Amino acid sequence: MQPIDTMRRRLFAWLGATGGLLAAGASRAHHTDTHFDDRSEHQIVYQCNKADHEYLSHVLFSVGELIRKHGDNVEIVVACFGPGIHLLGDPPERPIAKELQERAGSLAAYGVKFHACGNTMNTLGWTAENLVEHAVVVPIGVEDIMLLQEKGFSYMSW
Repeated sequence: MQPIDTMRRRLFAWLGATGGLLAAGASRAHHTDTHFDDRSEHQIVYQCNKADHEYLSHVLFSVGELIRKHGDNVEIVVACFGPGIHLLGDPPERPIAKELQERAGSLAAYGVKFHACGNTMNTLGWTAENLVEHAVVVPIGVEDIMLLQEKGFSYMSW
């Protein structure tokens, strides 16, 4: 795991505010770890299992609000499986607005982890090459949520 780097987060926030396009190079390893070395006061995992525009907008807005309120003191994972995995598709096979994928990319650059379900990927015939750069593949999306909850993450579902 990488240590928290508050200067990097501040830089990303500043670049995002000035319209800079950020790219996150997150590992596509099979794990449920996030980038935090020290435990944040708050941890949450969002279930993302729909490809609906309004649904995805609500999830990403909520994630952004937690970052704005808690900054480096919140660790966030968005667990994408079923139709929700299309948010991480490059390109998605379902209609996902480019703005939503860009918003997810900006949140990833700020430290939010986006986990892609390996089972869903197998069903779709996808490999890591079919995903955006910031996606982290986990073997089983629902297991990922369970393991994160066992580590103390709160669970959020729409």
